[in-house]
Amino acid sequence: MVSRLPLGEIAGMAFATLRSNRLRSLLTTLGIVIGNASVITLVGVGKGAQNLAEGQLSTLGANVLFVVPGRNDTRRQGIETPKTLVLEDARAIAEQVPSVRRVAPQITLSEVVQAGALSATASVSGVTPEFLPVRNFEIAQGRFLSPSDLQSARGVVVIGPDLKDKLFPGGSALGRQLRVRDQAFEVIGVLEPKGAVFGSNQDEALYLPLSAMVSRLSGRDPTYGVVLNFISVEAVDARSTSAAAFQITNLLRQRHRILRDDDFAVRSQKDAQQIVGKITGGLTLMLAAIGAISLLVGGIGIMNIMLVSVSERTEEIGLRKALGARSGDVLLQFLVESLVLASLGGVIGSGLGLTAVSLVAVLTPLPAAIPLSSVLGTVLLSGGIGLVFGVLPARRAAQLDPIVALRSL
Repeated sequence: MVSRLPLGEIAGMAFATLRSNRLRSLLTTLGIVIGNASVITLVGVGKGAQNLAEGQLSTLGANVLFVVPGRNDTRRQGIETPKTLVLEDARAIAEQVPSVRRVAPQITLSEVVQAGALSATASVSGVTPEFLPVRNFEIAQGRFLSPSDLQSARGVVVIGPDLKDKLFPGGSALGRQLRVRDQAFEVIGVLEPKGAVFGSNQDEALYLPLSAMVSRLSGRDPTYGVVLNFISVEAVDARSTSAAAFQITNLLRQRHRILRDDDFAVRSQKDAQQIVGKITGGLTLMLAAIGAISLLVGGIGIMNIMLVSVSERTEEIGLRKALGARSGDVLLQFLVESLVLASLGGVIGSGLGLTAVSLVAVLTPLPAAIPLSSVLGTVLLSGGIGLVFGVLPARRAAQLDPIVALRSL
């Protein structure tokens, strides 16, 4: 039905009604405020978790691949074949895969490292000199492992900055001695800070020559030789990672004589980012859904209050209709009131949510952030909820019989 009153006049009447009941209007919007703030905060935290994971993965390098041992059952030809990754696999990759620039085999153990009266639990890794450029680490003090260190299995180590602060606080670590198990090693270098990846602190690590790791700490498997935890591989460039992964897979299948299921996996930074993206995306969606439930509850609250308002304003509605107002005028006024209440709650809730996201970013390592489009979308959603849940009260007001309504005067 076409309204006789201009839209501006109807909106003015709606605003006047809301201003005359400021406290009730504010309390009515409270559910929308909480719901909107919850959505903004939870989405911001989820986005922050995704940014944190992607930032950590970016430290691995765009053209780095990781060859890791798998756990699948396999069918093989023969008996004397490697059951997992071994040093000869790394050498074969370096020599036979054309898309590979460098290869860095690695054995990693978790050990207690001691320096005098101080000790710390650290990741102890046996590596080769190629580890530094492959993993994009940088030296802060001293030097990294050299080919001669590897060849002579020299008892030297390079440590991360956090481990240095724990074992040698307030002084230089270069030339100092530390012990792993009952073996003594000399510190020849300290790395630049690198940060954590998936909860593993790379700055609390210790690196020694792979040959020294085998001869002093890990030993050899009498059947398979030097068994590795994983192999870091640097492709020629970022565009060559797919080709390198394909070539490495085919090479290791031939070496391990695999007929069906691989006993290894080749992972890239892109693969890890896709996995992280799926996990954090699902988490963010779940958190947003939880916040949306609060918005729905807020919408129900607006509907209830508006229904009460219709009952309280029966005489007003009857008088307006008796003076010529159409049902469409009344319907539109109540819809505008619901829309204003919900939109006001959306704006206030968005402000609170953005404040909460900023506090999370400042007080925690999580780089929480929220896109502007998400804020605008949430405010629009709040307004939409106000319209949807305002339809029932507005229709009830519009359908009131003016004669019946005036009898209550």
